[in-house]
Amino acid sequence: MTTIHPLAVIEPGAKLGKNVTIEAYAIIKQNVILEEDVVIKSHAYIDGHTTIGQGTVVWPSASIGTKTQDLKFRGERTYVIIGKHCEIREFVTINSSCNENAVVRIGDHCLIMAYCHVAHNCEIGNRVIMANGAMLAGHVIVEDFAIIGGMTPIHQFSRIGQYAMVGGFSRITHDVPPFTIGAGSPYKLGGLNLVGLKRNGFPLETRRALAKAFKLTYRSGLRLADALEQIEKEIEMNPYVKNWLEFCKASKRGLIGFQGTIPQAIQEEEFDELEELLADKV
Repeated sequence: MTTIHPLAVIEPGAKLGKNVTIEAYAIIKQNVILEEDVVIKSHAYIDGHTTIGQGTVVWPSASIGTKTQDLKFRGERTYVIIGKHCEIREFVTINSSCNENAVVRIGDHCLIMAYCHVAHNCEIGNRVIMANGAMLAGHVIVEDFAIIGGMTPIHQFSRIGQYAMVGGFSRITHDVPPFTIGAGSPYKLGGLNLVGLKRNGFPLETRRALAKAFKLTYRSGLRLADALEQIEKEIEMNPYVKNWLEFCKASKRGLIGFQGTIPQAIQEEEFDELEELLADKV
């Protein structure tokens, strides 16, 4: 049964699915679509051509679908699409886009913690976690299962690869390769996100292959194009190594941790720790 508090404001034209709950003082504007089992808590503001997927919960004072902060916006029709079973926590802001029919898209089962910001034309995959105060500038892509630590800004047009873990209070100015872990300002990669890979069932053989790809990319001293060529020659291909190669080749802003096309040095003791963890089959 749909439950709408009498002090909520639902404009004519808004579409509500089955079993939707809207608490007091929430505002739902005319072009919003709420799918079944959505919960909108007090004082949330949902505007624009916004669709919120089944079972998603929007917590108090979140603002979704409002006009982009990009000064190039000229009143085009744009969209926000949020997937199923997400948690959009307190004071999160998710703006709409620039350019006609452009979409800000958030996948399923994402957790966007308090005070996060998602700007225009961003794409967030499935099961992404953004910790408190993380901020995405325009046109950022965050792939599946990535984690972004608190108070970390991501520069416009940057990409965060799948299963990457970005530490809190970092500053991201370039593309972060998939499966990696790092932090800092300037940002420094520590190796693979081994705990995350283990938790998600990556077998030891796959982790070893990815570790070798990381080592060739960041510790061999080769230029990026040469390192990727060596990976293709030396490592047996699987979907995850293939993803590493495709991500690196497609980078437009450049991979984080590189000066030009030559990687910054990774300290030997840091990679020793990586290899020690790889030896642990637990």
